[in-house]
Amino acid sequence: MRKLIVLSFITLDGVMQAPGGPEEDTSGGFQHGGWTFHYFDEFMGNVMDRQMSRPFDLLLGRRTYDIFASYWPNHHDPNDPVSSGLNNSTKYVVSHSPGELKWNNTIAITGDVVKAIDTIKKDSGPDLHVHGSSNLIQTLLRHNLADEFWLKIFPITLGKGKRLFDSGAMPSAFTASDIQMSPKGVIVATYKRSGEVITGSFGD
Repeated sequence: MRKLIVLSFITLDGVMQAPGGPEEDTSGGFQHGGWTFHYFDEFMGNVMDRQMSRPFDLLLGRRTYDIFASYWPNHHDPNDPVSSGLNNSTKYVVSHSPGELKWNNTIAITGDVVKAIDTIKKDSGPDLHVHGSSNLIQTLLRHNLADEFWLKIFPITLGKGKRLFDSGAMPSAFTASDIQMSPKGVIVATYKRSGEVITGSFGD
């Protein structure tokens, strides 16, 4: 079975909206787009190269797909793991809106999204990477479809914006691994699902 891996840039207060640029996603009056730019350095570039150099397919919401599809096909560098990985992957796109999906190797997911994703996970093939796609991630969390989180946690708070873990996530325990910190204080960590939440009492 394929693993479904969520790769997210998040703030200390869990905001994931528009990390890449001011106009990326201004919905809800969001005014801090591009908040990761100041923190990107050689260390972060190496992290992204390493994570994107292994084979993967993409699972994206429509907004993120449109952002990626408007940029990456025009910046295809076979020597760049990020560019070549994104362009060569199969893209599964959850979309309820009309319009052509022109990026190569794109497959639309409509109808019963949860069932379709579960079927894709059971197929043979590389792991599935989810980038951006905040609304889609909430669906994945409600149905326990995410197996790992590859997070980059930035040392800022924004107060408002779309969050990685919004209401509705199913209780689940995780194991942390591969934890690093960049020279500018970005924590890079992998979290793998490890089972049920274990509770106890300090009063016993």
